[in-house]
Amino acid sequence: MSVEYVKERIARAADGLYGRPAVSFEFFPPNNEQMEHTLWQSLQRLIPLQPRFVSVTYGADGSTRERTHDIVTRIQQTTSLTAAPHLTCVGASREEVLDIAHNYWEHGIRHIVALRGDPPQGASVYTPHPGGFPYALDLVKGLKSVADFEISVAAYPETHPEASSPAFDLDYLKAKIDAGAQRAITQFFFDPELFLRFRDRCAAAGISAAIVPGILPITRFPQMQRMAQRCGASVPDWLVHRFDGLDEDADTRRLIAAAFAIEQVQALQRHGVEEFHFYTLNRSELTYAICHALDVRPVAMQAVSA
Repeated sequence: MSVEYVKERIARAADGLYGRPAVSFEFFPPNNEQMEHTLWQSLQRLIPLQPRFVSVTYGADGSTRERTHDIVTRIQQTTSLTAAPHLTCVGASREEVLDIAHNYWEHGIRHIVALRGDPPQGASVYTPHPGGFPYALDLVKGLKSVADFEISVAAYPETHPEASSPAFDLDYLKAKIDAGAQRAITQFFFDPELFLRFRDRCAAAGISAAIVPGILPITRFPQMQRMAQRCGASVPDWLVHRFDGLDEDADTRRLIAAAFAIEQVQALQRHGVEEFHFYTLNRSELTYAICHALDVRPVAMQAVSA
């Protein structure tokens, strides 16, 4: 993304000329019947928004491998959506990972979100599998050796918690893009300036791939704080104050969450951002409302085969 391109987008945004942004949604594999019902209800609600793709996460230790595969192939085969499974380096040999990739390609899956993955539960430090892909860069190269997948990778506006420095983290992101990834989806963040400064640094580093902001609608504030602590995302004091005292007031909490997220995405849109990735936590309500505010409206009603 060139500096000139960014400036042009900002100018168009200021003139009110930006159009319907592209969106994508992330889900996770349900682990019981009720959660599965909620997942498919959410998908049905969001399908008319025609997302660019929907991704499905992969357990930290590979524990959801089969469930991820089943959900992804079902989405691909029974809906109009483009499904993109997460694939990680954790808990599998190179041969196993490449077999999974071959299987996805045979099932018509053309987009993969390639990640290093988190340490398994109970482990405090990531240790590469002795016969596996050590890191996400290696995984991207391996996937490209299988087929010409569209590949999304992770990016960290506030720097990966394990990176030795912001410069190292940015260099590593560029290496993943240079290896064949077409898109970087960021970890969630709450201050738009964090993303905008990161986007500037990516442009200055010669990264031409799309840098897509990851947006987390806040459903439960304490849960979000725990997630933020694990991934190194900062939670501003003013945001804590907005949700203070609402633990037992779900209705007001949802209103505050929707209002904040709409402020966040519209601020980004005014600065030329034209693609958003939503961490839905398998719920559709907040994501749908935010997309409505972005002028991402239903295009054609379609049903999900439940």
